[in-house]
Amino acid sequence: MLTLGNLFVFLLLATAAAWLWHAHGIRERALLAVRRHCRQLDVELLDGNVAFKRLTLLRDGGGHRRLARVYDFEFTVTGEQRHVGQIMMFGSRVGRIELDAHPFRAAEEAPAGRVIQLDEWRRRD
Repeated sequence: MLTLGNLFVFLLLATAAAWLWHAHGIRERALLAVRRHCRQLDVELLDGNVAFKRLTLLRDGGGHRRLARVYDFEFTVTGEQRHVGQIMMFGSRVGRIELDAHPFRAAEEAPAGRVIQLDEWRRRD
């Protein structure tokens, strides 16, 4: 027979399962955003993973305090050192992505046809 106590326990377990399922979806969105961000900055995401760090109140872009999930990840520039980054998620939306101070790769030299020497440019006018 179904009692009120059994129904309460069932609803409690169903709510916990739904919350975990939702949290997993947010983690997957965070991972996709971090991969895209690392690709844009030409750094390598290590371990292909983001790790939940904490649930906290942070200010969003509009200055309002909102509940945010903070995830950590590691990346490398040279392949020798690991650096830590964080992504803040406001629900399923990306808040911001922060990377620790890290070295940058040397910029590739621009093709000679696109470089304008300032002295030559002044002499032409």
